[in-house]
Formats: sequence, structure tokens, C-alpha cells
Amino acid sequence: MTTTLDLAALFRRMTGDEKHELAAASTLDILWVLYDRVLNIDPATADHPDRDRFLLSKGHGPMAYYAILAAKGFLDPAVLDDWTTFASPLGQHPDRNLVPGVEISSGSLGHGLPLAVGTALGLRAQNRVKPRVFVLVGDGELDEGSNHEAIALATRLHVTNLTAIAVDNGSASHGWPGGLASRFAVEGWHTTTVDGRDHDALHTAFTTRHDGPNAVVATIRKA
Repeated sequence: MTTTLDLAALFRRMTGDEKHELAAASTLDILWVLYDRVLNIDPATADHPDRDRFLLSKGHGPMAYYAILAAKGFLDPAVLDDWTTFASPLGQHPDRNLVPGVEISSGSLGHGLPLAVGTALGLRAQNRVKPRVFVLVGDGELDEGSNHEAIALATRLHVTNLTAIAVDNGSASHGWPGGLASRFAVEGWHTTTVDGRDHDALHTAFTTRHDGPNAVVATIRKA
């Protein structure tokens, strides 16, 4: 059984992108809780139509994501050692065509949340009631207008199978009056703000059902 200590060791096997290392590390606990305790997906069901969907919009510095995929059997841990090299499938942005378990290619800010809304609506159109859609966004990319439109659309179309996780590193360019949660709440989302390192609080926030889209703001305290 993989532990969080083992996960940290997998994370440390990837070097050479120190610019994004802290941003990636901020997502490690969130991703662990999702893949270890919440998501209905594993390597055997990665293409099953009733799987849960996880979309990484915060695609810069995906080391934590790769470490999780390796810990859960989607990747051979050995590929972590050569990440970002010419022959490696693991780039500095995840590629859905190269990396098993990756739902979307990401890295361009502001794309993940609109794609998540569309994915949730597509599942509803197919009458699939089991799959849930989770999307992880960064606080900086919430300055993008495409996210504002997606936030507004999700409630107007009554999307109930969607959870957006916003990592609050205090790095948004413009900020938001009342904090990140208010950006979702003003459009009618259910919002919760939790410690982004508290596994039990994250698990509760991810699994509590609501009659509408759910937003979880995961705050990361700076040392």
C-alpha cells in the first residue's frame, strides 16, 4: 500500500522544473485524497464510460499528478526519472495522448473548468448518473474570463455532478473581494473552504452531495 511518504519520494524523483515545483507540491494532498479515497477510477477502468472524471486544469508543473498516477498503477514509477526528456511521455504539461489516465491535455490557463462543465453536461445528455466530474484549478487562472463564463453557466444549466477544486496559494493577480469562494458563491455554487493539507476535511468536502455545482477552495499556508 502506498503511503503519503512513498508519494513524496515519487515526487522527488522528478527534477528540473524548480520554477513550478512549489505550485505542483501544493496539489499533492488534494490529488492523493481524490485518487485514494474519492474517485471511482483505476487503471482497469480508465476508459470505462461510468468512471469518474478528473481534469487537471492547473497543468503547469504536473509532478504531483504524475506521482499520483505512478502510485496508483497508471504509470511505471521508472518513467518519473526521465520526465521531460525527449523520449519521455511525461512533459511539463500533461498530454492525454501520451499519459495513461490523463483526461485532458492542459497547461493553457483557463481551459479546464469550461471543459469540466462540458464534460458534466455531456454525461447528463448520455443519461449517465454515476460519473462525477472533478476539476482542479489554480487561483491565478481564475483571473481568466473563460472561467467566469463557466462558473456562471454551471448554475444556470443546473450542473449537479461537478466539483471544482480551487487551490488558493495567494497568487491570483487581481484577487477577489471576499476570497476565492465568493467568486463561485455569487453565481449560486455551494462553496466550502478547507485546509488544503487536511485529508479528512478535503474528503468531506469532495464527497458531500449538493443540488448544484460544488466548489472547494483548498488553502495552502505558506511557510
